[in-house]
Amino acid sequence: MTLSFLQAFLPELVVLLGGLALFFVTLGESRAALARGVALATAVVALLAAVFCLRSTGVLFSGAYRVDAFSQILKVVLSAGFLAIVLLSGRLPDVRERIQPEYFLFLTISVAGLLMLVSCVDILALVIALECSSFPLYLMVPMRREREGQRSQMESAIKYIMFGVAANGIMLFGLSYLFGLTGTTSLPLMAAQLQPVLGSPLTIAGLGLAFCGLYYKLAVFPFHFWTPDVYQGASNETASLIASLPKIGAVAVLARLVSLAAPDQGTVALLLTVLAIASMLYGNLIALVQTDFKRLLGFSGIAHAGYTVVGFVTLSEAGFASSLYYITGYMLMVLACFVVISRVSRDGTNVAIEELAGLHRRSPLLALTLIVGVFGLAGLPPFVGFLGKLSILTAALAKGHLLLVVVTMVNAAIAVYYYLRVVREAIFGDPLANAAPIRLDTPTRILCVALVVAIVALGVAPATVIDALSQSIAGLNLPVAGVTP
Repeated sequence: MTLSFLQAFLPELVVLLGGLALFFVTLGESRAALARGVALATAVVALLAAVFCLRSTGVLFSGAYRVDAFSQILKVVLSAGFLAIVLLSGRLPDVRERIQPEYFLFLTISVAGLLMLVSCVDILALVIALECSSFPLYLMVPMRREREGQRSQMESAIKYIMFGVAANGIMLFGLSYLFGLTGTTSLPLMAAQLQPVLGSPLTIAGLGLAFCGLYYKLAVFPFHFWTPDVYQGASNETASLIASLPKIGAVAVLARLVSLAAPDQGTVALLLTVLAIASMLYGNLIALVQTDFKRLLGFSGIAHAGYTVVGFVTLSEAGFASSLYYITGYMLMVLACFVVISRVSRDGTNVAIEELAGLHRRSPLLALTLIVGVFGLAGLPPFVGFLGKLSILTAALAKGHLLLVVVTMVNAAIAVYYYLRVVREAIFGDPLANAAPIRLDTPTRILCVALVVAIVALGVAPATVIDALSQSIAGLNLPVAGVTP
């Protein structure tokens, strides 16, 4: 094993070794605290490794795996999200203690799959990494503690698995079309060989079907039906994971696949436009009547998936970079909301919006975190949500998609209403009779401060991140050295 290989593969290697250590931890009894410590150490070292390897480049595994600026930036984002989720998990009050080591094992394996996913440039490796990131989540959803008269976690798990299997099957069918047209599984070679037949019905059908597995991850209409039920049925910590990290991986792979149709495939752009508008309208309109905070975040997540797809409609590097920037900000904002849910929740139960009443009195730091996260999701300045929407709309307008820009702005205005309902309860509502002050531990305080700073910093100074993403996307599907058809 050469030094260059170690450096190129270091973040993934750290997480895989952490998963191996957690596997041995699960063989014993009453090791929840040890498993939590191992997961935390793995997340910290993985983040340090990702930052250390940020400028690494290389081609591994016979051209199926490429380490470049695009993948390394996203590995930093994913590793930071991994650390945030481990800190958020705390004592896992809604997961039985005896299975908590397995919980952290599955969490680590899923993150390992996502880290590998962003470097895969071969459809076989891509599918394997996608399944590696997905199957642990299917097992984490039903780990929630059963309560009297409530087994919604089982229903949620079944929906999650069934929709996932169906979406992945459709995606594989589409990828088989692309392989049949090009005779290669390498995405860079596929990009070159699809150009002469880009307008053919088979190519468009193959691309459209291949997108489906990623629509499912992002919760894009019509692959969204699992989202609110899984958010509500899973434990708060599991829902925070499902709502954040997989979406980063999905957008990264979607950028690779949509770039196969760039820059002039109008039919693909039309398909993405229809799905973006449907997702925004459906998510925002249904979110207006929600009373459970997690269900509200579920439906709003569908709308945010629509905003993200708007960037891909442009079929341009600027649009792809804007979508990646937006989904990175979304990860931070939704994690801020889930930190609040996890700490306000009594013994891991779901949190109704009315239970946030008077939060500024019970925990000023949680109230600040909630306000920053919700205002960011609403797209208000100076938070990252505002700059994310602005960059996406700018890219879409530059390509002449005026109607799509108008529809997106109308939907953003609709979303402000239900987000302000949450803020109104937290700031102006009177605490419930049985509501006690919330005492935060040190990891939670650190996480809250870090999320608030990151959301504001990315909103105030986005140029560095957007420029880095734009430059990395420029070589997204360049040929891999040494790989021939």
